[in-house]
Amino acid sequence: MVRMLSKRKRPSREVETLKEQLKVAEGTIDDRTIMRLSKLMTKGVISKLDFLIAKGKEADVYVADSGPSVDGDFVVLKVFRVETTNFFNRSDYMAGDERFPALKKNIYWIVNQWCKKEYGNLKLAQEAGVHAPKPYAFNGNVLAMEFIGNDTYAKQLKFEKLQNPEEVLKTIVADVKKLYSVGVVHCDLSEYNILVKDGVPYMIDFGQAVLHHPRSEFFLKRDLDNISSFFNKNYGMSVKSDDLYNFVTAQPQA
Repeated sequence: MVRMLSKRKRPSREVETLKEQLKVAEGTIDDRTIMRLSKLMTKGVISKLDFLIAKGKEADVYVADSGPSVDGDFVVLKVFRVETTNFFNRSDYMAGDERFPALKKNIYWIVNQWCKKEYGNLKLAQEAGVHAPKPYAFNGNVLAMEFIGNDTYAKQLKFEKLQNPEEVLKTIVADVKKLYSVGVVHCDLSEYNILVKDGVPYMIDFGQAVLHHPRSEFFLKRDLDNISSFFNKNYGMSVKSDDLYNFVTAQPQA
């Protein structure tokens, strides 16, 4: 006797397609995440999951073919790991942020809020005119955003040989100032969280970025220390992080 599945329980075509693609993909994606990816497919954000480009402690990053609702050929998918315990140690970047008046200890809630937080931070960066990936959508622990690159994804600043380091530094600091002007601090800015495309730096990894946070100044100084140290060490510059801080925090003259 053949038992028919109800329409409610029958996997959608998008789910079946994703499961087939994930048979050859690296990384760990559970059924809950597959359902969230399928919703992005239904909404036209993605059409096909391609391959893994980065594997981290907190998230895996994939490239997908774009869907009809997105300009460009590719979409970057950041899939946060629900099973990780590292997010319990990230309360400093949520407690005190006005968007999270109350924190829960449930790991699913924390990861989903972290994903939502990165989406919101990218939206603020976009509105401020910062060079950063354009956010397309998020669902649970899955964030879809702009692919930074041409035929291949852009290199991290750490591994790029800059022809114009002074201009790149100038752009980075100008973007830090734009973020600061709307109350946002990246909090994890370094040569690893900046991609370079056609000589232009793009900030990435905005999950830890804070908005109007009581430790914003501490995080900002740490970001600028990291950036000045990198350019001084790798390009023989003599940048003082205090000067960068004064520039970023200076109020516009009336």
